[in-house]
Amino acid sequence: MTTPEAGQSVELIIGGMTCASCAARVEKKLNRMDGVTATVNYATEKAKVTYAEGISTDDLVATVEATGYTAALPAPPAGDRGGDEAGHVVPDELKPLRQRLVTSIVLAVPVIALGMIPALQFDFWQWASLTLAAPVVTWAAWPFHKAAWTNLRHGAATMDTLISLGVVSSFLWSLYALFLGGAGEPGMKMPFTLIPSRGGGTEEIYLEVAAGVTTFILAGRYFEARAKRRSGAALRALLELGAKDVAVLRNGTEVRIPADQLSVGDEFVVRPGEKIATDGVIVTGSSAVDASMLTGESVPVEVGAGDPVVGATVNAGGRLVVRATRVGGDTQLAQMARLVEDAQNGKAEVQRLADRISGIFVPIVIGLALGTLGFWLGNGSAVEVAFTAAVAVLIIACPCALGLATPTALMVGTGRGAQLGILIKGPEVLESTRRVDTVVLDKTGTVTTGRMDLVDVLLAEGEQRADVLRLAGALEHSSEHPIAQAIARGATDELGKLPPVEDFGNVEGLGVQGIVEGHAVLVGRTKLLEEWSQYLPDELAHAKERAETEGSTAVAVGWDGKARAVLVVADTVKPSSAEAIQQLRGLGLRPVLLTGDNEAVARKVAAEVGIDEVIAEVLPAGKVDAVKELQAEGRVVAMVGDGVNDAAALAQADLGLSMGTGTDVAIEASDLTLVRGDLRSAADAIRLARRTLGTIKGNLFWAFAYNVAALPLAAAGLLNPMLAGAAMAFSSIFVVSNSLRLRRFRPLTQQP
Repeated sequence: MTTPEAGQSVELIIGGMTCASCAARVEKKLNRMDGVTATVNYATEKAKVTYAEGISTDDLVATVEATGYTAALPAPPAGDRGGDEAGHVVPDELKPLRQRLVTSIVLAVPVIALGMIPALQFDFWQWASLTLAAPVVTWAAWPFHKAAWTNLRHGAATMDTLISLGVVSSFLWSLYALFLGGAGEPGMKMPFTLIPSRGGGTEEIYLEVAAGVTTFILAGRYFEARAKRRSGAALRALLELGAKDVAVLRNGTEVRIPADQLSVGDEFVVRPGEKIATDGVIVTGSSAVDASMLTGESVPVEVGAGDPVVGATVNAGGRLVVRATRVGGDTQLAQMARLVEDAQNGKAEVQRLADRISGIFVPIVIGLALGTLGFWLGNGSAVEVAFTAAVAVLIIACPCALGLATPTALMVGTGRGAQLGILIKGPEVLESTRRVDTVVLDKTGTVTTGRMDLVDVLLAEGEQRADVLRLAGALEHSSEHPIAQAIARGATDELGKLPPVEDFGNVEGLGVQGIVEGHAVLVGRTKLLEEWSQYLPDELAHAKERAETEGSTAVAVGWDGKARAVLVVADTVKPSSAEAIQQLRGLGLRPVLLTGDNEAVARKVAAEVGIDEVIAEVLPAGKVDAVKELQAEGRVVAMVGDGVNDAAALAQADLGLSMGTGTDVAIEASDLTLVRGDLRSAADAIRLARRTLGTIKGNLFWAFAYNVAALPLAAAGLLNPMLAGAAMAFSSIFVVSNSLRLRRFRPLTQQP
């Protein structure tokens, strides 16, 4: 294998991890290598590793294997995308666990019943219990014993060590009592109590503890694995969105090939109802494209020749021929999936604390169990009381829930975000959203559409709006200028089809001229009309000045020797922006409008959407300084932008949110990407990030509080080991189930 360049990253799939302390061991071992920085995630069973020149992936794999686990590079995506591309547990891998669980339940239930209910204890029932419990303790619990032995050989202890010690010691004690003590005598009866208080020494057996703990832990593992799979469902759904095959044009003939064989520059056909195979530009045809599965935007977007389209969206209308511009891992879908997966593999600061605790927790618990045993024996208590307390300590203290607290919430939260068109780059972003108190909004393309639109038609006395729009719109339709296109688009939307133009001409820097329906039409600056002795009436000239003062662009229209109207074109406020500002205020954020436009334009837009604080006439380089000044005032700043000139400010802000309709540079510089161009997504993104962080903290509190409360009870001899096993399994299931509640997160407004 070739040695990579410095700073290269790789993702490894780690096998054999059973708890957070396993992940902590692998991470610690990798980070001890010179030039290696690694993060190991127990829930996703992956390691994200950055390594320097001189180190190969073979070295990384060997290090992991030397720790007692397996490591492998992810398999390349299959053509059918039906494999485990996301690296999560797949149904087939659950089968062995399910078989062990079912066998345990069938055999352990009679053992538990016989141990708990004296009325069922017939002659020699204890030997029947041994017969039933033996396969549970040996075969069903084998994964725990195997992992414990592997860790022991590497001088380490994990959660499996605690489980194996508890189960084996209970079973060995029972064998001793049966064969060498008095527990094997005919007619032996054994009462059951929630609080261990037996006093028969070697006349007591603990087979129900050994079988019950194994069954409860296996059940916890099984439901945990299923829940982990559900928590990664959103990412897998994202990966599977793409088209499976595509009709490529080869010498004018359609040839059906797998979508992953497309190359940049290939032209392919998309029929109504089909998915667009990859990112591209429409060559011929027009249609409406439904991007709801990718962006959450429910209204199809009209597209035509020259318009870009995104892979995995659905052609809802006519036949399209598309030229591929990005394929494979470069597509927007692949980039979205990569962002989500990177976020899921990361760790929030609170989880790093949990990892450090779980890494030293197991040795401490073993010491505590031995101390508990010694304390009870030293107090003159019966051996079985001391033994019961020690086993309960071993089993109750397993730090499983600690390891699941953050990754499961991250998996569900980031996955749900992807479904709603919100991409969270990493867990550290969650911490930022909690502290933010000010949100800076770039005006153009964020609060406004970023596109010129026809907003008003100012008429001279006696003129008709329809005539002005028809003649001016037809002439401007022949021009490529953005202002001309805005006028043509406005006329088409209002009137429909426009008449043809003859003798069209572009007057450099002034406007356009041509013949429409027999009229000599001029559209452009007033200077163009004045060259043809067409002067604006006073009231029209004043109206034009007012529009320009407010930041709009005013275009004069005249024909047949007379100035007829002024068309006002402006960047319009997005319909949802005012509602978005209300939602941001509802989150406790102070909105600030930041723009390079003049003060009057900025104040007008701010008033329209409900923003009080405006920073105007700022050069692109000054946006960073504006953010710094707000931070110097003690504010924690979120920045929302979409352009290249916003990238530095997005990076400077405590939390950067980029509109996905913006540039790649802005998206790269941000912490959160909003795939939609709707500002309401910013409020939803902050709400989701805060909700995810809240879930993580709730999970960690439960996991810590559970151990802190339960350990003293176990050490005091007030907890039956079997119930300790059930409680430990329940804590893990609770943490995962609590995380799954994030799947029910809904936007404040169902966006149209």
